[in-house]
Amino acid sequence: MPELRENFREVLRRYTAGDPMREDVRWTNLKKTEIADRLAKTSTPVSVNIVTQLLDDANFHRRKLRKTLAMGHAPRRNDQFEYIAQLREEYEDSWNPVLSVDTKKKESLGPYFRPGLLFGAEEVPVYDHDFLHAAEGVLYPHGLYDLQRNVGHLYLGLSHDTSEFACDNVYRWWMRFGRWYYPYATSLLLLCDCGGSNDYRRYLFKQSLQKLADRLQLKVRVAHYPPYTSKYNPIEHRLFPHVTRACAGVSLTDLEMAVQLMRKTRTRTGLRVTVEVVKKYYATGQKYSAEFRAAMPLEFDDDLSAWNYCALPGAARDLLLN
Repeated sequence: MPELRENFREVLRRYTAGDPMREDVRWTNLKKTEIADRLAKTSTPVSVNIVTQLLDDANFHRRKLRKTLAMGHAPRRNDQFEYIAQLREEYEDSWNPVLSVDTKKKESLGPYFRPGLLFGAEEVPVYDHDFLHAAEGVLYPHGLYDLQRNVGHLYLGLSHDTSEFACDNVYRWWMRFGRWYYPYATSLLLLCDCGGSNDYRRYLFKQSLQKLADRLQLKVRVAHYPPYTSKYNPIEHRLFPHVTRACAGVSLTDLEMAVQLMRKTRTRTGLRVTVEVVKKYYATGQKYSAEFRAAMPLEFDDDLSAWNYCALPGAARDLLLN
């Protein structure tokens, strides 16, 4: 019906917006029933099913917003991506572990609302507001994702997300898993974001990293993803979304329930997750030592040195003794 299609195009034209730089990017804020009502006023009444067909023919489909526009641009970000890919290949070929590291959004314990749906005989009542003062506790899920083995490790902190907490979790992973799975490893590669407890600008993180290398007696190499590119860190799309899905629609009323749900995280590609509760208290407001900053025992790469550096076991002691 040419008349129907012409009226449909006219209705959309009045309620359609688009991207001024791309002719093919358009959208409408009308619902299907609203389109049908407006078509009826043009003497071409149709059902919602016909409207669906018309929208499909015009390449209008239900879509959601995508977080693809960076809020900033770091110089030489592509060079860093290529360097990280090179490092990953070198470490994987030599069977040295590659860990993607980050902290997930903190979780409040108690009858709080969580998005998602579950099968149930009746609704479960939760708080009508998410005020933290009513929480029975707060969890700081710090994650390590083992790229070679496709295994995620979650360490649930009960105090604060600090640099010491992040580095201690790498040590916990090594003592419980890493040394058995990588018995001939001589180095670790940590892939980190640029902010948070592993901020590349924080001397406290670098000091904690040196202590980690001394405890492990291994070389610890760090490669940071450039600012505004944290979503490219593998843990962001290979572990955290699946943990969120495993907990969807369930109120984390206590610590035991949170641990059980997170341990159930699975994917068809074989992802498995371990969970450990960290009861040690980590205080905020810690300061790095002036001696460490003056000596700065870390080895920085010649190129892109702000994002790439190594901690060698015993390096701080040797420099301070000299």
